[in-house]
Amino acid sequence: MNVHVRFFASLRESLGRDEVRLELSPGARVADVWQAATGHAALPAGVLCAVNHDYAAADATVQAGDEVAFFPPVTGG
Repeated sequence: MNVHVRFFASLRESLGRDEVRLELSPGARVADVWQAATGHAALPAGVLCAVNHDYAAADATVQAGDEVAFFPPVTGG
């Protein structure tokens, strides 16, 4: 299945890209998308995830055609 992955703010800067398309096996979770898109073993603590513009947990299952987005932790002042 094909998914569209987007990275925002400092994640985009540190990874050197803002989006990628991936081919994944059915049943993939958000955490699997992160690993496949970045080569990192685990989703960093505090990173926010969204599937099709709705916040999602790392263990949420993604479907073909989904957009998965990753946001750095939000800080305020």
